[in-house]
Amino acid sequence: MKRFSAHPITLRQLQYIVAVAEERHFRRAAERCMVAQPSLSAQIAEAEKVLKIKIFERSRKGTWPTTAGQEIIDKARKILVEVDDLLDAATCLCDPFHGKMGIGVIPTIGPYLLPDIDPVLREHYPKLQWLWTENKTEVLLRQLRDGELDVAIMALEADIGDVPYEILSYDSFVLATSIDHPLADSDEPIEMNTLFEERILLLEDGHCFRDQAWELCSRAGIEEMSFRATSLSTLCQMVAGGTGITLLPSMAIEVENRRGRLHLRPISSNSALRTLILCWRKGAAREATFQDIARTLQQHMRISL
Repeated sequence: MKRFSAHPITLRQLQYIVAVAEERHFRRAAERCMVAQPSLSAQIAEAEKVLKIKIFERSRKGTWPTTAGQEIIDKARKILVEVDDLLDAATCLCDPFHGKMGIGVIPTIGPYLLPDIDPVLREHYPKLQWLWTENKTEVLLRQLRDGELDVAIMALEADIGDVPYEILSYDSFVLATSIDHPLADSDEPIEMNTLFEERILLLEDGHCFRDQAWELCSRAGIEEMSFRATSLSTLCQMVAGGTGITLLPSMAIEVENRRGRLHLRPISSNSALRTLILCWRKGAAREATFQDIARTLQQHMRISL
C-alpha cells in the first residue's frame, strides 16, 4: 500500500508550495517560512520533479500558479489543515483549553463586542492565547477553511455555507437620523415603508450588514446615496451632520452615539435584526472546545446585550 511506503513529498515542501502561492513571491515566501530562498526554491523544484508538474510560472512580473499547479496547491493546503487538526486533536486529549485560539470577527461586530468579551474569555480560559482578527465575512470563511482561524463571530444571515455554528445572541437594527431631521420628532418604532423616497447611507460592498440593510431598504423603496462608507463610524458622522439617514445594529449605539448627535428609533420589522453566531470549520478536531466557548459567550451576551 502506498500509505506505508516512504513518500517522496514532505510536509515542509507542501508548506513551501502554499507559502509561495499565497505570497506570489519566492523571497517573501522564504522569509515567511524562515528559510533561505535557495533552499526553498530547491525544495519546490524537487517537488515539481517528483510530481512531474510545473507548479509555478516565474517572470519579472511575478510568480503565479499554473493550472495544474493550482490543483496541487489546493490539495497541499487541505493536507496541511488536516495535519494541524491532528495536532489539535492530540492537544485536546491533553488539555482542550490550552494553546493558541485564532478567532475572527466582522467589522460591524468587533469594535462593539470585543471590549466586553475579550476579558471574559481570558478569565474563563486563562491557558488559551487569544489571537483576534477582524475582516469581512468572505475573508473569515476562507481563513476558517484554510486553517488560519479556529473560530469566527459573524452573522448567520450572511452566506456562510455549511460551517457548524452556535447561536450567541440577536442584534436588532435601529433607524439613525440627525437630531433635527423630520423623522426625529418621535421615539416610537417606525415602519420601513414610511421611509419611502428617503435617502439612506450604507456600508460598502462586502459587509454582510450592508446586504441585510439594503434588502430591508430596497423593499421599502428607499433610495441609496452614492457614498458608501468603510465603517459604521463614518456613516454615523455623515448622518449626524445632516446627510441622509442610516440603519445601525443596536450593539453599536453606545459607541457611535456617545455624543448624542443621533436620533434613534426602533424598526417595526421582525427581519430588522441579525443573528450573531460562533462558527468553525467543518470536521475541526476541537469542536467540543468551540462549543464550550460558545456557551460562555451565550451566558455573557444574554446579560450584556
